[in-house]
Amino acid sequence: MRVRIEHETHYVYEAPIRSLIQILRMTPRSHDGQHVRSWRIEPSIDGRVRRDEDALGNIVHHFSADRGAEELTLRVVGEIETSDTAGLVKGAVTRAPDAYFLRDTELTEADEALRAFASDVTGDIKGDTLAGLHRLMNAINARVLFDTEPTHVATTAREAFAMSTGVCQDLTHIFIACARSLDIPARYVSGYFFRADGVVEQDAGHAWAEVRIPELGWVAFDPTNGICTTEAHVRVAIGLDYLGAAPIRGSRWGGGGERMDVRLSVENADRAAPEQ
Repeated sequence: MRVRIEHETHYVYEAPIRSLIQILRMTPRSHDGQHVRSWRIEPSIDGRVRRDEDALGNIVHHFSADRGAEELTLRVVGEIETSDTAGLVKGAVTRAPDAYFLRDTELTEADEALRAFASDVTGDIKGDTLAGLHRLMNAINARVLFDTEPTHVATTAREAFAMSTGVCQDLTHIFIACARSLDIPARYVSGYFFRADGVVEQDAGHAWAEVRIPELGWVAFDPTNGICTTEAHVRVAIGLDYLGAAPIRGSRWGGGGERMDVRLSVENADRAAPEQ
């Protein structure tokens, strides 16, 4: 599938800024099942863009600008050619050892309720890790209602599980917390998802998890949709949790309050192309 993505994040400030810096993890890499055909970042104001990589191998752009701006739009646009690998993640850049992804964070630390849930639904997971993780994914998908209202970016896996509601970020944190409680390395993935129901305009990007299974390597599970990743998924960045893979993080000086709006479209470029 040829997936076309246009993602705009628009900021309006109460007063002109003195300076700002934004850290962008918004550029995907090619690997098995994913080939980046084209990709570019387009800030709406003059500034400096520096490309780098973080410790996990994510492509990171640092955008900085000086005083005067009252609005800023960060736009990324590109096309990715994808194919279905049945959730297997091969050829992706990985800089950290597997054990690094056993580390708990505030967003993914499991409590007794999560540990008990993970143990109950997976059973003897060491006998068949893949099957156990499929049971875990399906149980989370069935238990946690997708709802954009109750949670926010700082909601923990424990809180979302107790409420039995959340967005893709929350279901992913719950899955990661459960996997790590079973001594299985797990990492957070940010990216995009093509919806087969014809909805092109979306409110936000997508998130899922990857876990390290000894006999298979890294395998990607999407608890929000109850599936392993397919050609509909575009992988962008990884982290221990949302904060480590967030598309945009940064700071600014001046400007007062701000308003942020997001516009995102994810479409099948093959279907969108006009017939010859």
